[in-house]
Amino acid sequence: MRNSLYSTALFVGLLTTTLLASPLVNAKGVFQSGPDFVAEVFAPQQSDSKVLWINDDIRQQAEKILGRPVMGLRVRYHQSAGKTAWILNEIGKEMPITIGVVIDQHSIASVKILAYRESRGGEVRYPAYMAQYQGATLTERYKLDKSIDGITGATLSVWAVNKVTALALYYHSQVNPKAAEPTKQPSK
Repeated sequence: MRNSLYSTALFVGLLTTTLLASPLVNAKGVFQSGPDFVAEVFAPQQSDSKVLWINDDIRQQAEKILGRPVMGLRVRYHQSAGKTAWILNEIGKEMPITIGVVIDQHSIASVKILAYRESRGGEVRYPAYMAQYQGATLTERYKLDKSIDGITGATLSVWAVNKVTALALYYHSQVNPKAAEPTKQPSK
């Protein structure tokens, strides 16, 4: 009887540990609301809520960056001095990922996953992964100037975050014409 209880307790303990450590269990979720993200980014100052109207030129470039058609007539963002915050959605494999991107002057200050809806690949939301984007700027080909490490099993989520960060940098350049122009690609 004692061995049976011990075996059952061991099995339950291992099962619980496995389930809690599983990325499938912890991948999905809303981790921060848009208003809380904006408040965190600009604290203690206030930011101005603004709108970028998507004209034909902006739409064409945005479609090149994303590799798909861009919907909508405008994009909302927040701004204070030379800093902008963008909350954008991009499809990972099947579901949208809500991503907050902060641009300070002409480079990425931070990136944060606000909501993740896929069943796998949620590792992209961890701060250690997101830290790679800090300081990235846009090249003349509208790609990030930094190489971003991928995550096994999260390739489509990584691509989604890369596209959104490049798009936020492009949008920032449209609302801040004095922001640095895209950097030249190194000669090979």
